[in-house]
Amino acid sequence: MAVPVTVPERPARRVSPWHFVRLKLRVLGNNFRGQTWRVALFVLGLLFGLWFAAVGFFLLAAPGLAGESRYALMIAAFGGGVLTLSWLLLPLVFFGVDETLDPARFALLPLSRRTLVTGLLAAALVSVPALATAITAAGLVVTAGALGGWAAALVGALGVVVGLLVCLAGARALTSAFATMLRSRRVRDLAAVLLAVLAALLGPLQLLVLAAVRQTDWDRLDGVARVVGWTPFGAPWTAGVDVAQGRTGAAVVKLLIAVATLGVLLFWWSRSLESAMVGTASSGPARTPRAVAGGAVAQLFPRAVGWARRDRFGAIVARECRYWWRDARRRANLITVAVVGVFVPLMVNLGGPAFLSEGGAAFDQATADSSPAMVSLTMVFVGALASLTLANQFGFDGSSFAANVVAGVPGRVELRARMAAFSIYVVPMLLVIAVALAVVLGRPEWLGVMGGALFAAYGCGLAINAFVSVLGAYSLPESSNPFALNSGAGFTKGLLTLVSMVGSAVVAVPFVVAAALLGDVWLWLALPVGLAYGGGAALLGAYMAGDTLDHRQPELLANVTPRR
Repeated sequence: MAVPVTVPERPARRVSPWHFVRLKLRVLGNNFRGQTWRVALFVLGLLFGLWFAAVGFFLLAAPGLAGESRYALMIAAFGGGVLTLSWLLLPLVFFGVDETLDPARFALLPLSRRTLVTGLLAAALVSVPALATAITAAGLVVTAGALGGWAAALVGALGVVVGLLVCLAGARALTSAFATMLRSRRVRDLAAVLLAVLAALLGPLQLLVLAAVRQTDWDRLDGVARVVGWTPFGAPWTAGVDVAQGRTGAAVVKLLIAVATLGVLLFWWSRSLESAMVGTASSGPARTPRAVAGGAVAQLFPRAVGWARRDRFGAIVARECRYWWRDARRRANLITVAVVGVFVPLMVNLGGPAFLSEGGAAFDQATADSSPAMVSLTMVFVGALASLTLANQFGFDGSSFAANVVAGVPGRVELRARMAAFSIYVVPMLLVIAVALAVVLGRPEWLGVMGGALFAAYGCGLAINAFVSVLGAYSLPESSNPFALNSGAGFTKGLLTLVSMVGSAVVAVPFVVAAALLGDVWLWLALPVGLAYGGGAALLGAYMAGDTLDHRQPELLANVTPRR
């Protein structure tokens, strides 16, 4: 008679943060396998990150290396505050967050909230931005050690570690909370507007800071630095300097403030993360579509494109028009173009920081010194910026671009339709910008010069971005977080932006030269020449890039399809 043998159950292994780090490294390795261009972009991003980190390190270590204890607290408070704010704001408006480990993929696993949060936080440390921030903040440790010895350096190092964790937890908590809020259509629309405006106002804020620095009393600025040092933005970064200057009790309290801030952020992140992993709830019963004259096909065409032909060109125009209005990512880019397009020409032609600090006197002097060449140069920038959104236009589609590939849409038709749909929203904004600048400067006779340079640069930008979008497309992750980017995509986005802006500006430079040399004759010729130049460049770009698209459709689809 067989005796049953009882096999003892193997105890489950405890999941530690190290497992998440190993998983991220393995996923990164798999993503880079066979993708030489991704490896090259990652290496370039690492080199740029290390270069900026080295610059930041020496800036923060300068008070200690020079023995200037007076400016040590000021540099630590403001430098640390800038680092923290950068981590909170830049992922929302520029680079996104690395979603190599998408939290939604852990929803069905038996992981506790604490395990998931600590694991994802540890994995977030394995990134180029985190490494660059750590190297930069090490300059504060050098300052504290040079001014106060090893004890101050030790406290400074502890503060840097806590400060880095606060940056990571704050960025993840904020983006995760926004991702949860953006499920609501109304909140999503409002958030897209606010974030785009915030992105566009980063430049104005920098000019305001420069204007304030020119008139600031340094003693008063030292008082502001002391206040910032007691906030969560500056507390962990100034603890080492406080020990070096004999304020040990203040350093202990600041470390407690930093640790408490970290705890609150982790708790907030865990709550919003759990909600984001549940999935999108139904927003209510579906509404029955209204009957539209012309049948189902006519219903797919918005009123703004009622003129479009009922063929492949018209269908793509109608689809893109709807996407540009309804997709939060696309709509935010349109708002950024509108805000930056108005602000930059006004600030450049009205004297920049001098206008902010001197007011009306600077305005009068700037309007007197402004010239058609300067106005044309700013319009070239605005036109190039307006077309920049199309640098990764196929990345917005993702795997849905396969429908166009299967349908056999010619590349020229595809690109012309996308340009037309985008221009329906952008061209009216460009007209408003040109008219507004002419009115503010009191130079209505320059309207033709402005419009000519503007549309020439915009058309050239469309042509260049047609090639960029075909040759340099990258995928956007299928994540509940609209700010998510795949690892290395942040540097790719910055590189494509640089190529597009420089290329568009160079091709449109003849309009600036003509405005400077031809005098009053150019006031009458600029607009028609600019329209013909920009329109011809856009059509030629669609024609040439369309042939490239026809031969690269499979590769393009592979590049924009998110890798699981």
